[in-house]
Amino acid sequence: MSQYYTSGEFAKKAHVSIRTIRYYDQKNLLKPAVRTRGGARRYTDQDFAKLQQILLLKYLGFSLSDIREMTIGSGDAQFLLNSLQIQKRLAEERLEEMKNVIAAIDSTSQALKSNQQVDWSKMLNLIHLTSMNQSLSMQYKNATNISARIRLHRDYSVNKEGWFPWLFSNLHLKSGMKVLELGAGNGALWSQNIDKVPAGVNIILSDISEGMLADAKNEIGNKPEFQYAVFDAQKIPFADNTFDLVIANHMLFYCDDIPKTLKEVRRVLKPGASFVCSTYSKRHMHEITDLVQSYNSNIVLSSTNLYERFGLDNGKQILQPYFEDVTCHKYQDAIELSESMPIISYILSCHGNQNSILLDHYQDFKQYVDHKVENGFYITKDAGYFSAKKFKTFLFTLEGDVT
Repeated sequence: MSQYYTSGEFAKKAHVSIRTIRYYDQKNLLKPAVRTRGGARRYTDQDFAKLQQILLLKYLGFSLSDIREMTIGSGDAQFLLNSLQIQKRLAEERLEEMKNVIAAIDSTSQALKSNQQVDWSKMLNLIHLTSMNQSLSMQYKNATNISARIRLHRDYSVNKEGWFPWLFSNLHLKSGMKVLELGAGNGALWSQNIDKVPAGVNIILSDISEGMLADAKNEIGNKPEFQYAVFDAQKIPFADNTFDLVIANHMLFYCDDIPKTLKEVRRVLKPGASFVCSTYSKRHMHEITDLVQSYNSNIVLSSTNLYERFGLDNGKQILQPYFEDVTCHKYQDAIELSESMPIISYILSCHGNQNSILLDHYQDFKQYVDHKVENGFYITKDAGYFSAKKFKTFLFTLEGDVT
């Protein structure tokens, strides 16, 4: 049976003021577990975990609006565990940054005291603090979103092989190969298959986000086979005919200019080398979209239908002007579960307008999803990858483009 605390008891145990507790309630950051008939707030031990999140994120420099979005649904134990791990990493990064700032201040102070020339470049560490909060916020959101997505697929998929082991097994890596992954994200393709990576392979993980690559490096560890590079896939900073394999795992549809990206991929591939790019179709996980639409027709989980930009139905047509032997490979799978939180966490991780609508109706939405899934919930999965090869000979393609 849960133990309830009054606002005063809860504030005292948490070492904050009653005013702070009430303020967080008004801002929809920390709602009481129950209210008495007279309107008095009552809190439980579980609310201390939510308060911990709020206070730590506030300490790390996040705005209350950011925190409000980050902590929605934090009553789920697995959500809390993942969130705490991410928060710990952010705190460690903040600590390392502050050490650098202290070192810069000490160095500059010493130079001034001894009338030496000041190396003002070191003081740029202080300026970097102004942009660090934005960087931390984006890293947190990215890591939390990806964690929610991976967890739903990992824990509730019918096909127990898993997407990343399946995709990895189809890469056919061999010692001596030079491999580039575009949009590697948190490096899950490699961290989940790290023991299967053959020695002597040179793998470059790239992403447009430095924060995501930091997550990847943290997950993979210090492995000599891996290098990391921050760049836009539409302008790959490597010479022609460099790679034996280029991978784009669920990322091509994010590129502003897909033809430009494909030309770059073709350019850096060796003649006859392979390009592996994964995507999904309109049917993929449509039950989740149907679920939120039935709750509120104004909710849009994504402002862009990514499968229309590059999907299983049109991918071959898009790839054929740039590559030969284009083949589609399907991953047979589905999701079955009878719990609401993994679905809700997934929904909150989407890039649409759902959070702005659900933030003020979270408990009602949770009850709605609870009812929908109590007798089991089936989610279609329709994903796969295209394999293609760079032309071995020079050809003319569309509009006289030379390959």
